[in-house]
Amino acid sequence: MDIDLNSLDLSELKKLQKDVDKAINEYQDRRINEARTKLEAEARAMGFSLAELLDGKKKATAAKSPPRYRHPEDSSVTWTGRGRKPAWVIEHIESGKQMEDLEI
Repeated sequence: MDIDLNSLDLSELKKLQKDVDKAINEYQDRRINEARTKLEAEARAMGFSLAELLDGKKKATAAKSPPRYRHPEDSSVTWTGRGRKPAWVIEHIESGKQMEDLEI
């Protein structure tokens, strides 16, 4: 299908763009549904549900590091020592105190 885009005015071009976007989204939705249906059938043929197979493939989450430092005034605030230093740690150091003072 050839469309002479130069012969269309702005409103026609915008409508065409909207129609193309809608067609692309519908196409992708159809393909996803087809793939899902095919995968569900294959999983059933092997005695599983697709959800069972996907749940078994979850990525292992990294173990949370234990806190190594505690806020000097609020013991519920801690930091593992990884990543960016919290503002309270920076303030502590800038006031001339040592990191070791915050260790748990």
